[in-house]
Amino acid sequence: MSPRLLTLSRFTTTTATTITTKGIHSYRAFSSKLTPSNYAFAFDIDGVLIKGKRTIPEARSAIRMLNGDNALGRKVPFVLLTNGGGVTEQAKAEQISNMLDVQISPEQVVLSHSPMQALVDQYKDKNVLVVGGKDRECFEVAKGYGFNNVIIPDDIHHWQSSVWPFRHPSRDSLSPDADSLDFSKIPIGAVMMFHDSRDWGRDIQIMLDVICSENGVVGTQKGDCTVQEIPIYFSNNDIIWSTEFPVPRLGQGSFKMALESVYKTLTGTNLQSTSYGKPYPTTYAFAEQVLGRINNGKKPSRIYAVGDNPAADIQGANNYGWSSILVRTGVFQEPGNSSHFPATSVCQHVEEAVKWVIQQEEGKNES
Repeated sequence: MSPRLLTLSRFTTTTATTITTKGIHSYRAFSSKLTPSNYAFAFDIDGVLIKGKRTIPEARSAIRMLNGDNALGRKVPFVLLTNGGGVTEQAKAEQISNMLDVQISPEQVVLSHSPMQALVDQYKDKNVLVVGGKDRECFEVAKGYGFNNVIIPDDIHHWQSSVWPFRHPSRDSLSPDADSLDFSKIPIGAVMMFHDSRDWGRDIQIMLDVICSENGVVGTQKGDCTVQEIPIYFSNNDIIWSTEFPVPRLGQGSFKMALESVYKTLTGTNLQSTSYGKPYPTTYAFAEQVLGRINNGKKPSRIYAVGDNPAADIQGANNYGWSSILVRTGVFQEPGNSSHFPATSVCQHVEEAVKWVIQQEEGKNES
Protein backbone atom coordinates (compact mmCIF):
# COMPACT_ATOMS: atom_id res chain seq x y z
CA MET A 1 0.00 0.00 0.00
CA SER A 2 1.52 3.30 -1.06
CA PRO A 3 1.47 6.05 1.59
CA ARG A 4 -0.37 9.18 0.56
CA LEU A 5 1.70 11.99 -0.86
CA LEU A 6 2.70 14.70 1.54
CA THR A 7 1.31 18.17 0.94
CA LEU A 8 3.92 20.70 0.03
CA SER A 9 3.22 22.88 3.04
CA ARG A 10 5.02 20.28 5.15
CA PHE A 11 7.95 19.70 2.81
CA THR A 12 9.94 22.83 3.58
CA THR A 13 9.29 26.31 4.86
CA THR A 14 7.20 28.28 2.41
CA THR A 15 9.66 31.15 2.24
CA ALA A 16 13.06 30.21 0.87
CA THR A 17 15.96 32.00 2.52
CA THR A 18 19.10 33.26 0.88
CA ILE A 19 22.15 31.19 1.77
CA THR A 20 24.76 33.57 3.08
CA THR A 21 27.86 31.59 2.22
CA LYS A 22 30.96 33.24 0.83
CA GLY A 23 31.19 32.96 -2.94
CA ILE A 24 27.51 32.21 -3.55
CA HIS A 25 25.51 34.68 -5.59
CA SER A 26 23.30 36.78 -3.32
CA TYR A 27 20.18 37.06 -5.46
CA ARG A 28 16.85 36.05 -3.97
CA ALA A 29 15.54 32.49 -3.96
CA PHE A 30 15.11 30.88 -7.37
CA SER A 31 11.30 30.70 -7.33
CA SER A 32 10.78 34.35 -6.37
CA LYS A 33 11.76 35.65 -9.83
CA LEU A 34 10.56 32.81 -12.00
CA THR A 35 8.06 33.33 -14.80
CA PRO A 36 6.07 30.08 -15.13
CA SER A 37 7.70 27.73 -17.64
CA ASN A 38 6.28 24.91 -19.72
CA TYR A 39 9.30 22.73 -19.05
CA ALA A 40 11.58 21.91 -16.14
CA PHE A 41 14.56 19.79 -15.09
CA ALA A 42 15.20 17.17 -12.41
CA PHE A 43 18.92 16.53 -11.91
CA ASP A 44 20.53 13.64 -10.17
CA ILE A 45 23.46 14.86 -8.03
CA ASP A 46 26.17 12.18 -7.71
CA GLY A 47 27.57 11.42 -11.14
CA VAL A 48 25.80 14.38 -12.79
CA LEU A 49 26.75 17.49 -10.81
CA ILE A 50 29.42 16.15 -8.47
CA LYS A 51 31.56 13.05 -7.92
CA GLY A 52 32.34 12.61 -4.25
CA LYS A 53 33.92 15.88 -3.14
CA ARG A 54 34.72 16.99 -6.69
CA THR A 55 32.49 19.20 -8.81
CA ILE A 56 31.95 17.99 -12.37
CA PRO A 57 33.32 20.95 -14.40
CA GLU A 58 30.30 21.45 -16.68
CA ALA A 59 27.82 21.51 -13.78
CA ARG A 60 28.35 25.16 -12.83
CA SER A 61 27.64 26.52 -16.30
CA ALA A 62 24.65 24.18 -16.71
CA ILE A 63 22.93 25.42 -13.56
CA ARG A 64 23.77 29.05 -14.34
CA MET A 65 22.12 28.67 -17.73
CA LEU A 66 18.92 27.62 -15.99
CA ASN A 67 19.21 30.53 -13.58
CA GLY A 68 19.00 32.96 -16.51
CA ASP A 69 22.48 32.95 -18.04
CA ASN A 70 21.21 32.05 -21.53
CA ALA A 71 20.43 33.87 -24.76
CA LEU A 72 16.82 34.48 -23.72
CA GLY A 73 17.65 35.53 -20.16
CA ARG A 74 14.96 33.10 -19.02
CA LYS A 75 14.96 31.12 -15.81
CA VAL A 76 13.95 27.49 -16.06
CA PRO A 77 12.72 25.65 -12.93
CA PHE A 78 14.68 22.67 -11.68
CA VAL A 79 15.04 20.38 -8.71
CA LEU A 80 17.84 18.14 -7.54
CA LEU A 81 16.28 14.68 -7.38
CA THR A 82 18.71 12.30 -5.78
CA ASN A 83 18.80 8.87 -4.19
CA GLY A 84 21.34 10.33 -1.80
CA GLY A 85 20.41 11.57 1.64
CA GLY A 86 21.42 11.25 5.24
CA VAL A 87 21.24 15.01 5.85
CA THR A 88 18.53 17.66 5.82
CA GLU A 89 17.39 19.30 2.59
CA GLN A 90 18.85 22.55 3.96
CA ALA A 91 22.28 21.00 4.52
CA LYS A 92 22.34 19.41 1.05
CA ALA A 93 21.31 22.70 -0.55
CA GLU A 94 24.17 24.49 1.21
CA GLN A 95 26.67 21.80 0.19
CA ILE A 96 25.73 21.89 -3.49
CA SER A 97 25.51 25.69 -3.47
CA ASN A 98 29.08 25.87 -2.19
CA MET A 99 30.37 23.33 -4.67
CA LEU A 100 28.67 24.91 -7.70
CA ASP A 101 28.95 28.56 -6.59
CA VAL A 102 25.26 28.89 -7.49
CA GLN A 103 22.48 29.30 -4.96
CA ILE A 104 20.25 26.26 -4.49
CA SER A 105 17.18 26.64 -2.28
CA PRO A 106 16.27 23.83 0.16
CA GLU A 107 12.89 23.50 -1.56
CA GLN A 108 14.73 22.58 -4.78
CA VAL A 109 16.24 19.52 -3.10
CA VAL A 110 14.39 16.18 -3.08
CA LEU A 111 16.43 13.60 -1.18
CA SER A 112 15.68 9.88 -1.18
CA HIS A 113 13.98 10.14 2.20
CA SER A 114 12.12 13.42 1.54
CA PRO A 115 8.89 11.64 0.45
CA MET A 116 9.07 9.50 3.61
CA GLN A 117 7.66 12.48 5.47
CA ALA A 118 4.31 11.05 4.35
CA LEU A 119 4.82 8.36 7.00
CA VAL A 120 4.80 10.85 9.87
CA ASP A 121 1.03 10.73 10.39
CA GLN A 122 1.16 6.96 10.77
CA TYR A 123 4.26 6.73 12.99
CA LYS A 124 4.51 10.15 14.65
CA ASP A 125 4.25 8.82 18.21
CA LYS A 126 5.47 5.25 17.65
CA ASN A 127 9.03 4.07 18.21
CA VAL A 128 10.81 3.87 14.85
CA LEU A 129 14.25 2.47 14.15
CA VAL A 130 16.02 4.79 11.67
CA VAL A 131 19.01 3.13 9.99
CA GLY A 132 21.93 4.56 8.02
CA GLY A 133 23.95 7.71 7.72
CA LYS A 134 26.84 9.18 9.65
CA ASP A 135 26.66 9.22 13.44
CA ARG A 136 23.22 10.58 14.43
CA GLU A 137 22.56 12.74 11.37
CA CYS A 138 19.60 10.61 10.26
CA PHE A 139 18.24 10.77 13.81
CA GLU A 140 18.15 14.57 13.43
CA VAL A 141 16.55 14.36 9.98
CA ALA A 142 13.80 12.06 11.22
CA LYS A 143 13.13 14.25 14.25
CA GLY A 144 12.97 17.28 11.97
CA TYR A 145 10.35 15.54 9.82
CA GLY A 146 8.15 15.05 12.89
CA PHE A 147 8.89 11.51 14.10
CA ASN A 148 8.84 11.95 17.87
CA ASN A 149 10.37 8.67 19.04
CA VAL A 150 13.44 7.94 16.92
CA ILE A 151 15.85 5.12 17.72
CA ILE A 152 19.09 4.44 15.85
CA PRO A 153 21.15 1.21 15.77
CA ASP A 154 23.94 2.76 17.84
CA ASP A 155 21.46 3.28 20.70
CA ILE A 156 20.60 -0.44 20.74
CA HIS A 157 24.28 -1.36 20.43
CA HIS A 158 25.11 0.97 23.34
CA TRP A 159 22.36 -0.63 25.44
CA GLN A 160 23.82 -4.12 24.98
CA SER A 161 27.35 -4.37 23.56
CA SER A 162 26.83 -8.09 22.92
CA VAL A 163 24.34 -7.16 20.18
CA TRP A 164 27.44 -6.79 17.96
CA PRO A 165 30.59 -7.69 19.95
CA PHE A 166 33.12 -6.77 17.28
CA ARG A 167 33.19 -3.03 17.95
CA HIS A 168 31.52 -0.40 20.10
CA PRO A 169 29.71 2.80 19.04
CA SER A 170 31.26 6.17 19.79
CA ARG A 171 29.55 8.72 22.02
CA ASP A 172 29.17 11.07 19.05
CA SER A 173 26.96 8.55 17.26
CA LEU A 174 24.40 8.11 20.03
CA SER A 175 21.07 9.88 20.36
CA PRO A 176 20.86 12.34 23.30
CA ASP A 177 18.80 9.97 25.49
CA ALA A 178 20.75 6.79 24.72
CA ASP A 179 21.97 6.22 28.30
CA SER A 180 18.40 6.05 29.64
CA LEU A 181 16.95 3.69 27.02
CA ASP A 182 16.05 0.14 28.03
CA PHE A 183 15.11 -1.71 24.86
CA SER A 184 13.73 -4.68 26.77
CA LYS A 185 10.79 -2.35 27.48
CA ILE A 186 10.61 -0.37 24.22
CA PRO A 187 8.52 -1.91 21.41
CA ILE A 188 9.67 -0.76 17.96
CA GLY A 189 6.84 -0.20 15.50
CA ALA A 190 8.71 0.22 12.20
CA VAL A 191 12.16 0.18 10.60
CA MET A 192 13.11 2.99 8.21
CA MET A 193 16.38 3.04 6.30
CA PHE A 194 17.14 6.69 5.52
CA HIS A 195 20.65 6.29 4.10
CA ASP A 196 23.50 3.84 3.46
CA SER A 197 24.68 1.74 6.39
CA ARG A 198 28.13 2.43 7.86
CA ASP A 199 28.27 -1.09 9.34
CA TRP A 200 26.43 -3.65 7.21
CA GLY A 201 26.89 -6.61 9.55
CA ARG A 202 25.79 -4.80 12.69
CA ASP A 203 22.82 -3.08 11.03
CA ILE A 204 21.58 -6.26 9.34
CA GLN A 205 21.77 -8.01 12.71
CA ILE A 206 19.79 -5.30 14.52
CA MET A 207 17.19 -5.01 11.77
CA LEU A 208 16.66 -8.79 11.91
CA ASP A 209 16.44 -8.59 15.72
CA VAL A 210 13.57 -6.12 15.37
CA ILE A 211 11.76 -7.84 12.51
CA CYS A 212 11.91 -11.26 14.16
CA SER A 213 11.12 -10.04 17.67
CA GLU A 214 7.96 -10.46 19.71
CA ASN A 215 6.01 -7.21 19.30
CA GLY A 216 9.13 -5.28 18.30
CA VAL A 217 11.01 -5.81 21.57
CA VAL A 218 14.72 -6.40 20.91
CA GLY A 219 16.08 -9.50 22.62
CA THR A 220 12.88 -11.50 22.18
CA GLN A 221 12.01 -13.81 19.32
CA LYS A 222 8.51 -14.69 18.20
CA GLY A 223 7.50 -18.29 17.70
CA ASP A 224 6.73 -17.95 13.98
CA CYS A 225 9.31 -15.82 12.17
CA THR A 226 7.68 -16.55 8.82
CA VAL A 227 5.01 -13.97 9.65
CA GLN A 228 6.36 -10.43 9.35
CA GLU A 229 4.60 -7.89 11.56
CA ILE A 230 7.13 -5.03 11.67
CA PRO A 231 7.07 -2.96 8.44
CA ILE A 232 10.34 -1.88 6.85
CA TYR A 233 10.90 1.05 4.52
CA PHE A 234 13.91 1.77 2.29
CA SER A 235 14.69 5.25 0.97
CA ASN A 236 16.26 3.91 -2.24
CA ASN A 237 17.21 0.70 -4.01
CA ASP A 238 20.40 1.76 -5.83
CA ILE A 239 22.59 -1.31 -6.29
CA ILE A 240 25.59 0.88 -7.16
CA TRP A 241 26.41 4.58 -7.19
CA SER A 242 29.22 6.80 -8.44
CA THR A 243 32.01 8.39 -6.37
CA GLU A 244 35.51 9.65 -7.14
CA PHE A 245 36.67 6.03 -7.18
CA PRO A 246 37.12 4.80 -10.78
CA VAL A 247 34.44 2.08 -10.52
CA PRO A 248 30.97 2.33 -8.88
CA ARG A 249 30.41 1.52 -5.19
CA LEU A 250 27.74 -0.67 -3.57
CA GLY A 251 24.63 1.25 -2.53
CA GLN A 252 21.59 0.81 -0.29
CA GLY A 253 19.99 -1.55 -2.79
CA SER A 254 22.87 -3.98 -2.32
CA PHE A 255 22.41 -3.78 1.45
CA LYS A 256 18.70 -4.52 0.97
CA MET A 257 19.53 -7.60 -1.11
CA ALA A 258 21.90 -8.83 1.60
CA LEU A 259 19.24 -8.35 4.30
CA GLU A 260 16.62 -10.11 2.16
CA SER A 261 18.96 -13.04 1.51
CA VAL A 262 19.73 -13.57 5.19
CA TYR A 263 16.04 -13.22 6.14
CA LYS A 264 15.03 -15.76 3.49
CA THR A 265 17.73 -18.18 4.66
CA LEU A 266 16.64 -17.90 8.31
CA THR A 267 12.86 -17.92 7.83
CA GLY A 268 12.25 -19.52 4.44
CA THR A 269 10.03 -16.57 3.44
CA ASN A 270 10.57 -13.35 1.52
CA LEU A 271 11.07 -10.08 3.34
CA GLN A 272 8.25 -7.61 2.68
CA SER A 273 9.21 -3.94 2.38
CA THR A 274 8.29 -0.61 0.84
CA SER A 275 10.82 1.35 -1.21
CA TYR A 276 11.11 5.04 -2.05
CA GLY A 277 13.57 6.95 -4.22
CA LYS A 278 14.16 6.45 -7.92
CA PRO A 279 12.76 4.60 -9.89
CA TYR A 280 9.57 4.47 -7.77
CA PRO A 281 6.61 6.65 -8.85
CA THR A 282 5.94 8.10 -5.38
CA THR A 283 9.23 9.99 -5.57
CA TYR A 284 8.48 11.39 -9.04
CA ALA A 285 5.01 12.49 -7.97
CA PHE A 286 6.55 14.26 -4.98
CA ALA A 287 9.12 15.98 -7.22
CA GLU A 288 6.34 17.12 -9.59
CA GLN A 289 4.58 18.77 -6.67
CA VAL A 290 7.78 20.59 -5.76
CA LEU A 291 8.38 21.71 -9.35
CA GLY A 292 4.84 23.05 -9.57
CA ARG A 293 5.42 25.03 -6.42
CA ILE A 294 8.66 26.66 -7.52
CA ASN A 295 7.15 27.28 -10.97
CA ASN A 296 4.74 29.74 -9.34
CA GLY A 297 2.01 27.18 -8.97
CA LYS A 298 2.05 25.86 -12.54
CA LYS A 299 2.95 22.24 -13.17
CA PRO A 300 5.41 22.11 -16.12
CA SER A 301 4.12 20.25 -19.17
CA ARG A 302 7.46 18.55 -19.80
CA ILE A 303 10.07 17.47 -17.28
CA TYR A 304 13.56 16.38 -18.28
CA ALA A 305 15.34 14.02 -15.89
CA VAL A 306 19.14 14.09 -16.19
CA GLY A 307 20.95 11.14 -14.62
CA ASP A 308 23.90 8.78 -14.83
CA ASN A 309 22.30 5.55 -13.59
CA PRO A 310 20.06 3.82 -16.17
CA ALA A 311 18.45 1.46 -13.64
CA ALA A 312 17.36 4.29 -11.34
CA ASP A 313 17.37 7.68 -13.09
CA ILE A 314 16.37 6.61 -16.59
CA GLN A 315 14.02 3.74 -15.76
CA GLY A 316 12.12 5.86 -13.25
CA ALA A 317 11.77 8.88 -15.55
CA ASN A 318 10.67 6.75 -18.50
CA ASN A 319 8.10 4.86 -16.45
CA TYR A 320 6.66 8.08 -15.06
CA GLY A 321 6.33 9.72 -18.46
CA TRP A 322 9.19 12.21 -18.20
CA SER A 323 11.87 12.69 -20.84
CA SER A 324 15.19 11.17 -19.80
CA ILE A 325 18.76 12.23 -20.52
CA LEU A 326 21.64 9.91 -19.73
CA VAL A 327 25.08 11.43 -19.13
CA ARG A 328 28.47 9.69 -19.18
CA THR A 329 30.01 11.33 -16.11
CA GLY A 330 28.96 8.73 -13.53
CA VAL A 331 27.77 5.12 -13.49
CA PHE A 332 27.07 4.92 -17.24
CA GLN A 333 30.22 4.85 -19.38
CA GLU A 334 29.18 2.71 -22.35
CA PRO A 335 29.03 3.80 -26.01
CA GLY A 336 25.60 4.51 -27.43
CA ASN A 337 22.50 4.30 -25.26
CA SER A 338 21.69 1.98 -22.37
CA SER A 339 20.56 -1.39 -23.70
CA HIS A 340 18.37 -2.15 -20.68
CA PHE A 341 16.86 1.28 -19.98
CA PRO A 342 17.39 3.50 -23.05
CA ALA A 343 17.11 7.24 -22.48
CA THR A 344 15.39 9.81 -24.66
CA SER A 345 18.83 11.30 -25.31
CA VAL A 346 22.43 10.57 -24.33
CA CYS A 347 24.90 13.39 -23.66
CA GLN A 348 28.50 13.55 -22.58
CA HIS A 349 27.78 15.76 -19.57
CA VAL A 350 25.10 17.89 -17.92
CA GLU A 351 25.94 21.12 -19.78
CA GLU A 352 25.40 19.38 -23.10
CA ALA A 353 22.10 18.02 -21.78
CA VAL A 354 20.86 21.47 -20.74
CA LYS A 355 21.86 23.01 -24.07
CA TRP A 356 20.09 20.23 -25.95
CA VAL A 357 16.85 20.75 -24.03
CA ILE A 358 16.92 24.54 -24.38
CA GLN A 359 17.47 24.16 -28.11
CA GLN A 360 14.55 21.72 -28.32
CA GLU A 361 12.28 23.92 -26.26
CA GLU A 362 13.27 27.41 -27.32
CA GLY A 363 14.60 26.85 -30.85
CA LYS A 364 17.83 28.53 -29.78
CA ASN A 365 21.36 27.18 -29.91
CA GLU A 366 22.94 28.12 -26.57
CA SER A 367 26.50 27.78 -27.82
